[in-house]
Amino acid sequence: MADFQLYNTMTRAVEPFAPADGRTVRMYTCGPTVYNPAHLGNFRTFLFEDLLRRVLRLRGWAVEQVMNLTDVDDKIIRRASEQGRTIREVTEPVVEIFHRDREYLRIEPAEHYPKATDYIPQMIALVERLVARGVAYQAEDGSVYFAIARFPEYGRLSRLDTREIKAGARVSQDDYSKENAQDFALWKAAKEEDERAGAAWDSPWGRGRPGWHLECSAMAMDILGETLDLHCGGIDLVFPHHEDEIAQSEAATGRTFSRVWCHGEFLLTEGAKMAKRVGNVQNVADLREQGISAAAVRHLVFSTHYRQQLNLQPEAVEAAMKGAQRVGTFADRLAEARGGTRELAAAAEELERSASEALFDDLNAPKALAALHVFINRANAELDQRGSDAAALESARQAFARINGVLDVVPEARSGLVAAADGAAEVARLDGLVAAEPPAGEADAYDAWIARSLRSRLHFRRQRDFAQADGIRGMLTERGIEIEDTPEGTRWKRR
Repeated sequence: MADFQLYNTMTRAVEPFAPADGRTVRMYTCGPTVYNPAHLGNFRTFLFEDLLRRVLRLRGWAVEQVMNLTDVDDKIIRRASEQGRTIREVTEPVVEIFHRDREYLRIEPAEHYPKATDYIPQMIALVERLVARGVAYQAEDGSVYFAIARFPEYGRLSRLDTREIKAGARVSQDDYSKENAQDFALWKAAKEEDERAGAAWDSPWGRGRPGWHLECSAMAMDILGETLDLHCGGIDLVFPHHEDEIAQSEAATGRTFSRVWCHGEFLLTEGAKMAKRVGNVQNVADLREQGISAAAVRHLVFSTHYRQQLNLQPEAVEAAMKGAQRVGTFADRLAEARGGTRELAAAAEELERSASEALFDDLNAPKALAALHVFINRANAELDQRGSDAAALESARQAFARINGVLDVVPEARSGLVAAADGAAEVARLDGLVAAEPPAGEADAYDAWIARSLRSRLHFRRQRDFAQADGIRGMLTERGIEIEDTPEGTRWKRR
């Protein structure tokens, strides 16, 4: 089997990768801060990590993934204070939304979803180790800081020269006194608003709460051990978050914190990074309202390499929807086929080879997706031959299932039956139907629109107005809706 290669942010190179024990990849992926629903920019990162875990399994390894849920930080406390609630009351509904959105986009569940508030003892213990080693100190207000001047390796991941860090940089935007403006907070002394929000705990340094960076190190090492195989996240986390994780973890243990670091690029909307502050945020609920399937989103995201910026443009979304629909139509045909040909088996073998090689080469999903569509072209041509080779057909099914098992770009099929008796229930003019676009809401509303259109078609057929009836069929076909007239009525299916 081909070697698996991955770009390592630490070395700035694509390198061979394998788990340290040869069996299980111990992977930590930074999850959402649960004060607002995660936006599509966040989910581009989560989709890249989903692709990664599936490719690792395709390569033959098991995966133990930890994705943290940050449920205490400045933003959450501010939100709780504004709403007169506790941090738990703010975060729990958002955690539920995250998992619902994750499931909609078919992102496999991680093995662990630790919440920061469940790991306070481990965080305090980590700070105690750092204080004991002389790389952390308590400031006058009771907060504890990491002294980056006492950790000479600081800056390796981001290639940062610590002499260039100025007061006011993101790494030093803390509201607490400290010896050096470059130092970052490990443990923050509690304020009155922290106490009101239920975001303060007892510690050797008095009441307080953990710093954002500390949370991930403590949870990662508690669950996966002091040295991880792989640590992932968005490119915006390289500095200061991951740089600070390395410093506090390695200063405490004297060991490499993560053997490899892997980061995904930004999702852009019309050329601007998706972020709440620029007002161009879209979330998964928007996708559902617009009738955009998870398969189409995955097709869109995987059409661009994870280390390249992805611009979310209407044309790209439309192309992804059509691409996913094409894959779904082929999946139906392959499932219903009776036999294949020798050439179909050859096409299946080529799909597995080319797609696997692409995926094992730093997750080249665009190349793998292209290989899948090439296979669909070849397979459709062979299925047209109506061959009788059952073994060849089974090879094609298995190859398609293995590669789609990683990309997961077959849309969910929806279908229904409009009974023959329903045709008299509704009369509609064709031009009205053509002018009215299908609803951009939930799938059930779209399905109801299909049923209304088909009832109108049945009416026109009974009136022997075949031009109107054929116009409705054409309108539905253009939108990827297949219909079949049967003695019971008209059956329809869409993806």
